[in-house]
Amino acid sequence: MRALEKWIDKFCRNHPRFGIPNLMLYIAVANVAIYLLDTFSLGGSISAFLEFSRYDIFHGQIWRLITFVFLPQSGDLLFFRGSGIFFVVLSAYFYFWIGSLLEREWGTTRFTVFYVGGVILNILYGLVTGYASIHYVNLSLFFAIAVLYPDMQVLLFYILPVKVKWLAWIDAALFAWDVIANLLALNIIGALLPLVAILNFLIFFWSDFVEALGYRRRRFQHQHSKQTVDFKKATKSAYQQKGYIHKCAVCGKTDTEYPDMEFRYCSKCNGYYCYCMDHINNHEHIQ
Repeated sequence: MRALEKWIDKFCRNHPRFGIPNLMLYIAVANVAIYLLDTFSLGGSISAFLEFSRYDIFHGQIWRLITFVFLPQSGDLLFFRGSGIFFVVLSAYFYFWIGSLLEREWGTTRFTVFYVGGVILNILYGLVTGYASIHYVNLSLFFAIAVLYPDMQVLLFYILPVKVKWLAWIDAALFAWDVIANLLALNIIGALLPLVAILNFLIFFWSDFVEALGYRRRRFQHQHSKQTVDFKKATKSAYQQKGYIHKCAVCGKTDTEYPDMEFRYCSKCNGYYCYCMDHINNHEHIQ
């Protein structure tokens, strides 16, 4: 996985002009346009001629390998679920907004590779199983934006401020629910489809996950190391006996008397001497 991620990074560096600028704008506009054509068409559903169909693809309708990407998702966006032009437009706009953020952060090349990579995995899955959908690829954009901007706020229903990372957790819950629901219905093909989008996401963020897991492991080891445990015990004991933890060796200020004051220990002094922020850089070193 890491080797594939490195290859993608190298490809993006060597081909800076590769990609489709404003890719999500074209997809969002196509979503709305196809919905309107379906609504007002007198000859039947336009989507029926554009959706993914393995049978029709093998019988010459190869455009379906691409056109299924542009089909509207019936306004299915996290908790924004329903039919009608309002939900379709809202869904299209939201995906366009997220895609634009990712493209500005990554550049056109990397974002195009990310999105097209998800599409290709879905095509391969569809050619094998007979079913493919762009729905989970679009939802995986939430995971990407949550890794890059976890604390960025969006206005839910244009009223409630919500951090993107919480939307990503909702997104993850929906992925898990779809997998479980399909498994309960014995629909193995449907249960594996969300995992295809997750695979594409992991390819691009594998190093981030490895680094995050390594940080958590190191933090856990530090918090439970003998040195940390002994220090916490000594700190608690000092506070119980003296009524404070830190005391400036120059002016005698303590963290109890000045709770907003920061205290530091000098590495140049011969011993364990603490100083307030007024004297940490203004004292004679004890040798």
